[in-house]
Amino acid sequence: MTRGAMAERLRLASYLAGRSLRSLLSRTPAAPLTLGNVTVPVPERLLIAPQDLRTGDPTRASEIYAGRFAFAGKIAMLEGKTPFELDPPSDEWAEVLHGFGWLRHLRAAGTTIARANARALVGDWMRDAGVARQVAASPEVTARRIISWLTQAPFVLQDADHDFYKRFMRSLARQVRSLRRAVSDAPDGYPRLLALIALMFAGLCMSDQSRLLRAAQKRLVEELDRQILPDGGPLARSPGMLIALLLDLLPLRHAFAARNQPAPPALMNAIDRMMPMLRFFRHGDGAFALFHGMSHTAADQLATILAYDDARGAPVANAPHAGFQRLEARGTVVIADTGAPPPLSLSNEAHASCLAFEMSSARHRIIVNCGMTDVNRARWRQVARATAAHSTVTVGETSSCRFLHAGRLTRTVGAPIVSGPREVPVQRGTREGAILVRARHDGYGEPFGLLHQRSWRLASDGARLDGEDLFSPVPGRESLPQVAYSARFHLHPAIEVERLDDPASVLLLVPGGEAWAFVAPGQTVQVEESVYLAAPDGPRRSLQLVVAAALPEAPRLLWTLVRTREGEEPRGHGRGSRRSG
Repeated sequence: MTRGAMAERLRLASYLAGRSLRSLLSRTPAAPLTLGNVTVPVPERLLIAPQDLRTGDPTRASEIYAGRFAFAGKIAMLEGKTPFELDPPSDEWAEVLHGFGWLRHLRAAGTTIARANARALVGDWMRDAGVARQVAASPEVTARRIISWLTQAPFVLQDADHDFYKRFMRSLARQVRSLRRAVSDAPDGYPRLLALIALMFAGLCMSDQSRLLRAAQKRLVEELDRQILPDGGPLARSPGMLIALLLDLLPLRHAFAARNQPAPPALMNAIDRMMPMLRFFRHGDGAFALFHGMSHTAADQLATILAYDDARGAPVANAPHAGFQRLEARGTVVIADTGAPPPLSLSNEAHASCLAFEMSSARHRIIVNCGMTDVNRARWRQVARATAAHSTVTVGETSSCRFLHAGRLTRTVGAPIVSGPREVPVQRGTREGAILVRARHDGYGEPFGLLHQRSWRLASDGARLDGEDLFSPVPGRESLPQVAYSARFHLHPAIEVERLDDPASVLLLVPGGEAWAFVAPGQTVQVEESVYLAAPDGPRRSLQLVVAAALPEAPRLLWTLVRTREGEEPRGHGRGSRRSG
C-alpha cells in the first residue's frame, strides 16, 4: 500500500470516528442548555411568521390542485391517492414533496381553493407521512418542512377549525423535537446550518420556546463562525451555498427584528461577509460561475438577495480563504478556482476543479465549466465532479482529486473527496496594467509525481487573455513522467465555433457579433462534444476545445484568447441561437 493510500484511509477513519462521536455525544445527557436536553412544549400560538424570499408561481398551484406533482424533473399523478402514498419517482422528488416548499405556490395563487388544498395536503401528511418516511425524517428535509410550515402558517391556518390548529401545533412541536435530536447527524455544511436555522425559526416563531432559542443560537453561532470564512466564502467552497444560505439567513435576521430582539452579532457579521461574495462569483450576464455543484442561477432569487446589499460596490478580486481569484478588465471577467478541496466532511458536492476557470465578455459567457444540473443530479453527479468536466488540465485521464468509492460505505457517508491538492500557492500582481495570477497544485503529485502550474494574464483593455500551463517534477524527483495530458476549454452552448486554416487556432463567435480567437501555438486545437449541465431546462449539448500533449516532451503549454471583433449590438443584448461545430 502506498503512503498516499494509507493517508486516505487514515483521513476516512478519522472522519468516521468523529462522526460517530458527535452522534453519541448528541444523545448523552449533558449541560441543560444543549439542544439534546431542551424541552419543546406544544406552542399555544405562533408569534410571527418568517418571510419567504423564494418566489411562488401561481400556475404551479393549478397543477397541484389537478393532482399533478412535478418536482426535481419528475412528474407523479395522484389518481385518487395522496401524494405521500405514491412510490416516489426519485429520492429528490420525495425530498421536495416532504419539504413542503411548494406551499409557496399555493400561497401565490391566493385563492380560497388553494388555501383549502394546502390545508388538506398538510392534514394528509400529519395523518400519514406515507411510504417515504425515511426521506421525510432526514434532518435536512425536516428542517425545510418546519421552515415551510412556519412561513406559510398564516395562509394555511386562515379559516382553519380549532381541531386542525391544535394538530398543526402538535405536529410542529414533534418535528422540532425530532430535529433538535438529529442536528448532529445532519451532514456537515449547508444541511447542518439549515437544521439549526429551522430550530432558530421555531424558537422565534413558536410561543414558550426561549430555551430552545438560546440553545439553537449557541450552536448556529458556532457553525457560522466555522463555516463562513473571513472573506465570506463558505468552507464547503460552493458558490450556490451562498444563495441558499442567504435566502434563509436574511429572513432569520428579520425575524429577530420582528420579535424586537437583537440578532446575534455572528449572524450579522456572516451576512455582511457573504454579500460581497455574491458579486465576486457573478459574470456579466448575472449568472454565477459554475464551481463545486453550482447549477443554473435563479435570477429572481439572486436579485432578491442583492436588494438587501447596501454596499453595492465593485466585487472583491481576491478571495484567498475561499480559494478563488477574479480578474476583470473593461467588461471581461475571469473567475478561477485556486484552492484545495474542502475538508472531507464538507466535500460530498465538491469538484476536482483546481485551476479551472471561466471567462465572460460583457453579457456573454464564453469559457465555462460543465456545472451541475438541477434535475437527475444523482445520474450526473460523479461525471460533473471529474476534472474533465472543467476548463483545466487533466493528466492521464484522471481527476486531480480522488473520490470515495466503497460500495456500502458511500450509502452512509456519500462520496467525499479523500485525496487531492494539498498545497495551492497563489501569486497575484500587475504588469503594465495587465492583471496576472499564477497558481500551482500538487493534486497529481501522488499518482504521477508532477506539479501543475497555471498562469493567467488579462490585458488592461480586457481584449486579451494569455494562459500558460507548466509542469514540473515534485520535489525529490528529477524528471517528469511519461504521461499524456489534455487542456480542456468548455464552451457555453451559445458560442459557435469556426475552424481556421491554422490547426492551432479556432474562432469563437459570440451572440451579438463579437468574436474571439483561441490560439495554442505549435499545438492542434481539437473541437469535441461536451455537455452543459447548468441549463435551466436540463443538460444541453455543447462544445469544448481540447489541446492534447504529452510529457516529458511538452512541459509547457501556451494559449491565448484574443478579441478579434467587437459586438455590433449593444453589450448586454444577445441572441438565443445554437452553436455549430
